[in-house]
Amino acid sequence: MSNAPVLDTPRLILRPHRVEDYAACRRLWADADVVRFIGGTPQDAQAVWFRLLRYAGMWALLGYGMWAIEDRESGAFLGEAGLLSAERGLPELAGVPEAGWVMGPQAWGRGIATEAMSAVLEWADVHAHAPSIRCIVEPDNIPSIRVAEKLGFSALVDTLYGGKPTRVFDRPRTLD
Repeated sequence: MSNAPVLDTPRLILRPHRVEDYAACRRLWADADVVRFIGGTPQDAQAVWFRLLRYAGMWALLGYGMWAIEDRESGAFLGEAGLLSAERGLPELAGVPEAGWVMGPQAWGRGIATEAMSAVLEWADVHAHAPSIRCIVEPDNIPSIRVAEKLGFSALVDTLYGGKPTRVFDRPRTLD
């Protein structure tokens, strides 16, 4: 994923995923507490491997994608954040990048998601050339709703995705 830039924040390094991240990604996506509001089912080894391959493909084909979040001090893998195109079949997501973030338990409650996504959105405002960025959050996922609101997202519509209630949020591009 050589065309994904490295983003720096005071506490974090957002960098392209590497093959060496596979074990950490496996732990992240296999954790039932982590995926509780993201599909609800832990992912197996093959699904996580295909996820890593999709990340590379998004950067290559779309010019945006997901970053691995690394703790600047310790080098620990904390989670993932970025932009994606998931073709979910939701009309509200058509034609705009979707923001996404997932943190391991070691990052919860520390402002890591907000810090990482602030860097992603700053990058997106310059490079994504989209009128807005959208994200989806299950209405019971209060921590992610708070992150979305801190980042400037506002609720656009409540809908169903995969048979579950889902809220679509929108954040207009801040640069022209």
